[in-house]
Amino acid sequence: MTDSHTGPSDHKGLKLSSETAARTQSGYPMLLVLLVALLVGIYGFRQLVGGGELGGPLLAAGAIAFLLVLGGFYLLQPNQAVAILLFGSYRGTDRTNGLRWILPWYSAKKISVRIHNVTSERLKVNDQRGNPIEIASNVVWRVNDTAQALFDVDDYQKFIFVQIESAVRAIGAKYPYDDIEHLETTLRGHADVVSHELRDELQERVAVAGITIDECRLTHLAYAPEIAQAMLRRQQAEAVIAARQKLVLGAVSMVESALHMLSEKGVVELDDERRAAMVSNLMVVLCSERDTQPVVNAGTLYQ
Repeated sequence: MTDSHTGPSDHKGLKLSSETAARTQSGYPMLLVLLVALLVGIYGFRQLVGGGELGGPLLAAGAIAFLLVLGGFYLLQPNQAVAILLFGSYRGTDRTNGLRWILPWYSAKKISVRIHNVTSERLKVNDQRGNPIEIASNVVWRVNDTAQALFDVDDYQKFIFVQIESAVRAIGAKYPYDDIEHLETTLRGHADVVSHELRDELQERVAVAGITIDECRLTHLAYAPEIAQAMLRRQQAEAVIAARQKLVLGAVSMVESALHMLSEKGVVELDDERRAAMVSNLMVVLCSERDTQPVVNAGTLYQ
């Protein structure tokens, strides 16, 4: 078997392996060779028993050929790959499915290139404002470069688990949990933006291991239990304040519009005192949380 091999490349100061295609061959023709070696061995054994002079050499040749051919077979399922090694030196990767064969002094190390799905544990981190939160994510990943995954990190599966935790902590600390004024990018209000940045962050971290990140999503996001009740009350207070602000703005706009229309159509002439009294009454009606009770004034506006 011949092979092709590209030397390691330099990436961020590290000497990294790079996947190349190994020149292997189909194992099915070698099954015929295996069968021939078996028949030769059987024939030599019969000759040896019968006293033939060629019995011993034929039996030895058949047995050696059988063992050599048998030791070179390996099977590849869909979305599996095999890294071919020669005395510890990388000689390429075979991704062809089915029964394959290499020279028996080469070794084959299998690796899955299927899509993997992992959900991280719930991590407690401090958001941008220092509030402790719980956060977890789901990551879809796969091995893209088998040489880097096998030879540039000690254990690529443990490596990606550690990097997922590091990336989630980094993103969780980068943004606030929420923003009642909707002026900032937040973990709760901008899930798509946060997920996209988490994917980019994680992809940069695991590129050294030849891993591709297909998707990242936050699966859990909540305040830590010790501050959950306090933060809930704060959210409720902020919501009430925001609602009051909108209510007052709307009421002022309505009062202004009413006074303008009354003046424009000449319905009533209002001096400063009457205008102030009408504004006060309208603001009470519009901003009150309870139903207002009308009062009929039988006199003038001054009584």
